[in-house]
Amino acid sequence: MAADDFVMTIDSDTEDPTPLPAKGAKSKQAPVAEDAQLNPDFTFDLSGDPYADLLDEHLDVQDLVKKGSKPEPLSVDDIIERRRLKSHAAKRRRVEEDEEEDTDAESEGNSGSGQSDDDGEVEDDEFAAFGTSGDEEDPLATSDEEDGDVKDSEGSSGDELEDENMASSSEDESDEETQAQKERKAAFFASDAGPSEEHSSFLSMNLSRPIIKSVTTLGFHKPTPIQAATIPVALLGKDVVGNAVTGSGKTAAFIIPMLERLMYRDRGKKAAATRCLILVPTRELGVQCFEVGTKLAAHTDIRFCLIVGGLSVKAQEVTLRTRPDVIIATPGRLIDHLRNSPTFSLEALDILVLDEADRMLSDGFADELTEIIKSCPTSRQTMLFSATMTDSVDELVRMSLNKPVRLFVDPKRSTARGLVQEFVRVRSGKESERSAILVALCKRTFKSGVLVFFRSKKLAHQMRVVFSLFSMKSDELHGDLSQEQRLRALQQFRDGAVDFLMATDLASRGLDIKGIETVINYDMPSQLAQYLHRVGRTARAGNKGRSVTLVGEADRKMLKAAIKHATAEDSVRHRQVPAETITRWAKKLDSLKKEIAEVLQDEKEEKHLRQAEMELRKGQNMIEHEAEIYSRPARTWFQTEKEKSKAESLSKQQYETGTSDAKKGKEKKLDDKPKRDKYAGLTRKAKRRKMAMEEDEEAGENGAIRAAVRSAKKAARPVKIGEPERRPANKKREKAKERKLRGKASMRIGGQFDKDLGQRKVKEGVRAKKSDAVGRMGKKKGGKRK
Repeated sequence: MAADDFVMTIDSDTEDPTPLPAKGAKSKQAPVAEDAQLNPDFTFDLSGDPYADLLDEHLDVQDLVKKGSKPEPLSVDDIIERRRLKSHAAKRRRVEEDEEEDTDAESEGNSGSGQSDDDGEVEDDEFAAFGTSGDEEDPLATSDEEDGDVKDSEGSSGDELEDENMASSSEDESDEETQAQKERKAAFFASDAGPSEEHSSFLSMNLSRPIIKSVTTLGFHKPTPIQAATIPVALLGKDVVGNAVTGSGKTAAFIIPMLERLMYRDRGKKAAATRCLILVPTRELGVQCFEVGTKLAAHTDIRFCLIVGGLSVKAQEVTLRTRPDVIIATPGRLIDHLRNSPTFSLEALDILVLDEADRMLSDGFADELTEIIKSCPTSRQTMLFSATMTDSVDELVRMSLNKPVRLFVDPKRSTARGLVQEFVRVRSGKESERSAILVALCKRTFKSGVLVFFRSKKLAHQMRVVFSLFSMKSDELHGDLSQEQRLRALQQFRDGAVDFLMATDLASRGLDIKGIETVINYDMPSQLAQYLHRVGRTARAGNKGRSVTLVGEADRKMLKAAIKHATAEDSVRHRQVPAETITRWAKKLDSLKKEIAEVLQDEKEEKHLRQAEMELRKGQNMIEHEAEIYSRPARTWFQTEKEKSKAESLSKQQYETGTSDAKKGKEKKLDDKPKRDKYAGLTRKAKRRKMAMEEDEEAGENGAIRAAVRSAKKAARPVKIGEPERRPANKKREKAKERKLRGKASMRIGGQFDKDLGQRKVKEGVRAKKSDAVGRMGKKKGGKRK
């Protein structure tokens, strides 16, 4: 590998070298001031668990929602434990039966039976033995692994990334703006001039004393760059479009000016109103924003309300009747309350905030966002924030922004400075080894604080079962779980009760979870924004972290983009996993396929049983409380069922095409091709014939016309050589027809006699001509008239 390559391998002698820039590429210098303003030891929560208000600060609490007769959530660990207990019980019964049968046998037979029992014990606990084999040391790791240093003890370079495209991109992929786009942006956005003075402390921002006290209590000493740029502009009431690297404090950047403006609101029972709305794409991000806002408003009388799916609708309606000052909501549940809660409206809204705005402005949330915008007053202040926010005017026009100010602290969309990016190559034809590579990495090197991202919910659940069979403490986080299970999985991962969290892109947006040391991407996403959000769960607020991504042959383009957008301080490396290790773990996984299938089948059967019990209970409630149930007003939605399913399929299609560049490019090429004319490629004769046939079909006379055409073609067909010419069969009829036609013609011209004399019929009243002859005595040529 050349010395000037950007990609560094573990084969290098020095552990954390400063990567050299590629030839012809400008070195990306991160602002030095940012490192000093981020506190690696900072923690938002000085009072306990961030989910304490929802989960009651204990792991043994029963439920987040008041459930009444709600059954306990289904657990894969319980199913696996029951299966182990059954296998142990069956083994004991076999041992007892063997002992009873061998009581009268010889001692040699007894020893033989004891030996077979030991063999059976090993076979029954085969998957448990796999869990103990994970104590072996990783030859790629050293004693300094926890400090972020990785070495390769083998020193082999045969598995290096061979393609030059796997190195830093030499081609400039930046999209140059056209002059028309620049003019549109200049007309749409306000001037990009930032605040007149740079704030290095919250004390210089003219904030109220209760807010300063809350900020000091939480440990905020210096504002981050996005906070220093946003708070003064937001306090002026201007619209904001903000972009900053993930983990830089964007949540506090829009909550602090919001609280400051609410300090001067009208007070009293008649003046109570909902003045601020924060929209988030996921429920977990809503819970996190609710915790941050509650702690920042601890010394004020400002009240927050959490309106997300999965929680009690009735409890939320009761809270909304009190008209809280700030609402943190997901779009679907907010629209539900707007249409079905009689006393709730957004007429008095002053501030609208979109967290992770690029996701909210996507096609999946387009209809919901349009419905919410209609309910908001046009005189509001709007703020949009995201780590991957763009300044596309077409997307922002829908928000009715009024001369927004662009605050792009991280316009290059780079990763965090303390992040070490590692890539594991998955060679072509060996895609089935991804699971074995993942298990090997988690068993040998990364044993705690690991967040694993998958493309689908089904795959995340299957790998959770695999980890449980290998006696690895894990949990899962995706959309198929109840809200209680999702929050409990996050809490257990935060507390260290589980070492591995299997998640989909649901957990990639904005979540700040302490203790994430490593992020593993089971598959490389094909969108740079998804990759930045995933790896942004670690190395937050100045801390160090590591990301490991499994890269296939089809992911080269995405790999180049990821390396190009890395900051100058990053170390981009190629991690090598020995082939014999992958083969060994692949064999172990193959031996467990039957066990995994049985666990999934048991889980499916138990779900069906619970579904049947729930339907039975529902039927009983309908019989007992029929009058009360039917007296309730039906809940409405702004879309029909057909439109709703269409929007869901559009969102799913957008996600799938976003994770497949090949498919996206193919669809784009097909759309770009002009549509082929239905008459293209036909001769003029064939085209006229086809058009005539279409006209005949429209007139409805196609049957008779086709029969006439067939007969005409048959009559015009020439005879074969040597055969006599075809003559009409009935000659008498043909002659009679000719005679009849001749008679009609003779009557028209004055009879047969006149026709023979060559005279023509002259109409009455016609002026005579000089050339007319009378009695053959015409004027002689050259003679004079006598």
